[in-house]
Amino acid sequence: MAEPFEQWVDELLNLNDEDVKLTEKQIKIIQAAVEVFAEKGYAASSTSEIAQKAGVAEGTIFRHYKTKKDLLLSIVAPLMSKLIAPFILKDFNKVLDATYARYEDFLRAVIHNRQEFVRKHLPVIKILLQEVPFHPELQEQFKEHVAGKVLERFKNIVEHYQKEGQIIDIPPYSVIRMTASNILGFFITRYLLAPDQEWDDEREIEMMVRFIVRGLAPEESR
Repeated sequence: MAEPFEQWVDELLNLNDEDVKLTEKQIKIIQAAVEVFAEKGYAASSTSEIAQKAGVAEGTIFRHYKTKKDLLLSIVAPLMSKLIAPFILKDFNKVLDATYARYEDFLRAVIHNRQEFVRKHLPVIKILLQEVPFHPELQEQFKEHVAGKVLERFKNIVEHYQKEGQIIDIPPYSVIRMTASNILGFFITRYLLAPDQEWDDEREIEMMVRFIVRGLAPEESR
């Protein structure tokens, strides 16, 4: 990771509203929960394990959080609304506001931009990738704070390259889904499923970009 785990957790804890003061025990619980959830996943984690790592009694967790899911949501909710969404919009603007002659150049910029984000915030990325598909509450937060604020801008960019004749004339959201599924698949495999494999990131990214661009190119351009 680009930053020590402890520094990242400090950033998480600072996301809480100023009028919500966490006790020392709550801080220890959240620190332990982030580490355990990221390492083992929500389903395989237990509150007893989190309590042991935090150095508190298991009953202390339930005094602050009614269920294990409440604990998960207490971690993800502020991240989604205050860290991930603003970070994506602020950092993504560098890419979305820039001018690229070709869709493939835009894709390379997007992938490198998001890869830096994944490296910096790997613990929460692991939690999001592992848990968002299985928790409707997290899906709604993701749609509200992230997807909804990015999709429209991405759609405008796709339409621009379609007018330029670089992308086949299909619904823009289909282009986005095809593009995003490839990029997300790379990140999941690279950082979650096979992080210890020997990776040539630049070669992998280049092959992915060519695959996406060739698949979306009009027939006469292939």
